[in-house]
Amino acid sequence: MKALIKRFKADEDGATAIEYGLIAALIAVAIIAAVRSVGSTLSGTFSDIDNELSS
Repeated sequence: MKALIKRFKADEDGATAIEYGLIAALIAVAIIAAVRSVGSTLSGTFSDIDNELSS
C-alpha cells in the first residue's frame, strides 16, 4: 500500500496535462483578443473605404 501511495504521489502526468491545458487556454485567449482588435480596426478601414468610394 505504501508503494502505491508513493507511486501516486510521484506521478506527475496529470499535472503536466493540466499545465498544457492552461497554456493552450491562455494562447487561445490571446489569439481571440488579437483577432477582435484587428477585426475592429479592419472593419473601420473598410467603412472608410466604402465612404470614400460612395462619395
